[in-house]
This record gives sequence, structure tokens and C-alpha cells, in this order.
Amino acid sequence: MSPATLPSRHSIGEDVYGALLSDLIALRIPPGERMSVDALARHFGVSQTPVRAALIRLEAEGLVAKKFNSGYSAAPMPSGAYFRDTYAMRRLIEPEAAALSAGRMTSAQKKDLARLCSEMEALTKGDTLANYGRFAQLDGQFHALIAGACGNAIIAETLERLYAHMHLFRLRHHTAVAEEAVKEHLLISQAIADGDVEHARSAMQAHIDASCQRMEPFFRVLA
Repeated sequence: MSPATLPSRHSIGEDVYGALLSDLIALRIPPGERMSVDALARHFGVSQTPVRAALIRLEAEGLVAKKFNSGYSAAPMPSGAYFRDTYAMRRLIEPEAAALSAGRMTSAQKKDLARLCSEMEALTKGDTLANYGRFAQLDGQFHALIAGACGNAIIAETLERLYAHMHLFRLRHHTAVAEEAVKEHLLISQAIADGDVEHARSAMQAHIDASCQRMEPFFRVLA
């Protein structure tokens, strides 16, 4: 494994986390592959501390598994049933979260939502494979911001525990997936910015349905 060059972001730990996230989502680290702390530290040219911190974070998000006496490995791909159940849950609660947020979101939160849309759109213009992990992060932040602004802590906590976006982007890498998601996010963001409750609800419902249609052929074949 040749040395990797990490982009400057917030910290070494954040850089290592972002690089590993991108590799896991793009399947450059395939499910089941062992992830040695020592080898990763040498690969990134850092100490073991930020590598361990990144792996612990990725383990909490379900992308990395740790077994006693055998260390870390890339988590198996979730089953098709997991993805079907995830979409069923999202259909039940995310449209309502968007509707509630349209009537409650502050001006600062609306600006943050618009910023996330702009950042995701910019990522679709560059090296989409390299940017895919970052796009998945921003996608998750977009949905988490809406859920967090809806005023219902149970909705926000439920969606946070799913880590749905991280796993979904492992299913398929394709530019069209990101581009289509950006268009749908813009419609949701605009409806919330306008305070249009019903439009926010329907735009989120349409987004989740469209996402399921895009991904279903890929999770259908999973056991």
C-alpha cells in the first residue's frame, strides 16, 4: 500500500476518518477486509491514535466491526431486509419531520440547509468517486438538520441511529445518484425556506421514494 496524501480539513483525526469513510463507501475497502491499525497508521503517515479514533467512530456508525482478539474489519453489507425496513421507517417519519421543520426552522438553520445543498452540488462537479464519502456525510447532515429542527427529539434520535445514508451509498457509486439527490434536496430546502408545510412533506416523500427506486435493484439481491 503506497503512502496516501490527506486533504487538509479540521484535524488529523477528521482527515483519517474522512479518508477511511470514502474508502469504505466506495468499497475500496471491501466488506470483511481486515483493517490493521498499525498498517493504516503507516499508510496515512500518522500515529495510531487518530486511526483508532476514526475506527471507533466508524464502528459506532456500523461501517466497521471489531472482534475480540482479531481487531477491526470492514462491516458486512447490510441485508436486503435491512434496506427495505430502513426505507419503510423513513417513509413513516421523514416527511412529517420535514413538514414540522417547515414551520419551525430558524433563519440560521435554513442557511445551513442551503449551504449543505450547495456543498453537495459542488461535489458532483469534481471527482465523484473521491468525493463520494464526503457526499454521504453531507447527505446525512442534510437529513439530520431537518430532523433536528422538527421539534420532536424521538424522530431526530431514531433517524440518527439508522446511519441510513452511510450504508446506502455503499450500495452503488454513480454520478447520477448524487445529481438526482441534489435536485430533490433543493426542492425540500426551498419548501422549508418558504415555510410551505405541505410542499415540504410531499417533497421529502418524493425524495425517499425516488431514492428507494434508485437503490432497490442493488439491495434486492442481498441476502
